[in-house]
Amino acid sequence: MVDLRDKTLFITGASRGIGQAIATRAARDGANIIVAAKTAQPHAKLPGTIHDSAAAVEAAGGRALPVAVDVRDEMSVARAVAEGAEHFGGIDIVVNNASAISLTGTAETPMKRVDLMWDVNMRGTFAVTQACLPWLRRADNPHILTLSPPPSLDPAWYGPHVAYTLSKMGMSLCVLGWAEEFRAQGIAANALWPRTVIDTAALAMLGGAVKPEHCRTPAILADAAHAILTRPARTCTGRFFIDDEVLREAGVTDLSGYAVDSSKPLLPDLFLPEALAMPRSTA
Repeated sequence: MVDLRDKTLFITGASRGIGQAIATRAARDGANIIVAAKTAQPHAKLPGTIHDSAAAVEAAGGRALPVAVDVRDEMSVARAVAEGAEHFGGIDIVVNNASAISLTGTAETPMKRVDLMWDVNMRGTFAVTQACLPWLRRADNPHILTLSPPPSLDPAWYGPHVAYTLSKMGMSLCVLGWAEEFRAQGIAANALWPRTVIDTAALAMLGGAVKPEHCRTPAILADAAHAILTRPARTCTGRFFIDDEVLREAGVTDLSGYAVDSSKPLLPDLFLPEALAMPRSTA
């Protein structure tokens, strides 16, 4: 494959940030995007709705179907998948991007927040993938792409925020299992994670510890996702990709255009070895 023309992507958390960037990048090829997210009406604190994102997809050259979905609710997921598949005639690609974050210790993490992270991150990823499976089995080059880190048992990542880390590693272990489970069916299951912190609304959850000028934009993940999703599914599965490595494999050598401010040093994201050398407040 050289592009995603006429492919149908079901993207969770697509109303803003990384999900929207992946959607609009695929739309430039002429893809169909099922914009699946919870925000149907303007949010008091966060920018973007499924309708805003759908408009951006269509402006980029794709076709969009905005669907309000709560990935914590399997019935909501089932309805969204059925609506999207009926509208576009199937689903070729699932992008599990929806995620909740709280970088807090055990005593400081209310159970309501624990449930949110586990239900959105791990359970939601499982529910969406499960619901899309019948359509992926019929697709020509089916991919599952999950925004989660390389699996790790390094206690340095568990001690400071065990609940969040468990939820993200759960997503990654789903990828590990699906790659093996679906290998014979030709359905690829891979993960993608950023080398650096990305400038999204999630930065607010870090308490101002990371300034946008030390980040890259969501475009780097969008381009990396595109490079993965255009690979043959049968020969590209079970990988835990890092965004800049994907782009270098694709021949991109100058990554400066992805920086919010190319004159400022970039901060590594969580769950990568280089981030362990950073002070906790900026990691």
